[in-house]
Amino acid sequence: MPDAIRDHGGVKPMSGMKPKILIVEDETAVVTLLRYNLEHQGFEVDAVSDGEEALVAIEENPPDLVLLDWMLPQLSGIEVCRQLRRRPATKQLPIILLTARGEEADTVRGLDSGADDYVTKPFSPAELTARVHALLRRSRPALSDEALSVADLQMDLAAHRVHRAGREIKLGPTEYRLLRHFMEHPGRVFSREQLLDAVWGRDVYVELRTVDVHIRRLRKALNEGGEADVIRTVRSAGYALEPQS
Repeated sequence: MPDAIRDHGGVKPMSGMKPKILIVEDETAVVTLLRYNLEHQGFEVDAVSDGEEALVAIEENPPDLVLLDWMLPQLSGIEVCRQLRRRPATKQLPIILLTARGEEADTVRGLDSGADDYVTKPFSPAELTARVHALLRRSRPALSDEALSVADLQMDLAAHRVHRAGREIKLGPTEYRLLRHFMEHPGRVFSREQLLDAVWGRDVYVELRTVDVHIRRLRKALNEGGEADVIRTVRSAGYALEPQS
């Protein structure tokens, strides 16, 4: 299996916030192959084996990209893709469809369902990881750049400095990680549970209200210059970074 791996630049470690890939596939051998190659490239990898389980997993712990098999138990990959595209929170979620169906009509149907890319089986692991990198570079610029920029917010990832409209913003480590997560997914609403998993980690016990405390600190730091509040509170849902609101 190591011969299947090629170096496509890898993924830069992101202070414990590795890009997360969800594999939705019911063939154990395929899951093992994908997991081996993706983890070697620096990704965090989860896997589920049917469509209904995939929808639940994505809602509870959103990945950065989904590798989605077409032929699945319970719910087909095509239907999973359609349902994800109908949900505001996952409308822009990168999806690569995996299938043994290689006819042109099948490719068109897969892309029409909302998939961003389409890979036929058997596939080259090297080519697939290259496609994953390419799609993530388009959806998450932080994977290839040393800086993040959203509206008047700039984050220097190498120097760990944040500026808003030219003004340097002093942030604690947790507020920095929170802002980084928001800037990597602008406009996306995250529940408190999702923020705890992404910023604090799934193995750390932290009370939900701790998220609110750090959100308040982040807001105060970002808005000290009298700027508009860019953190939106979504009642009964969570928080989002929305600079245009």
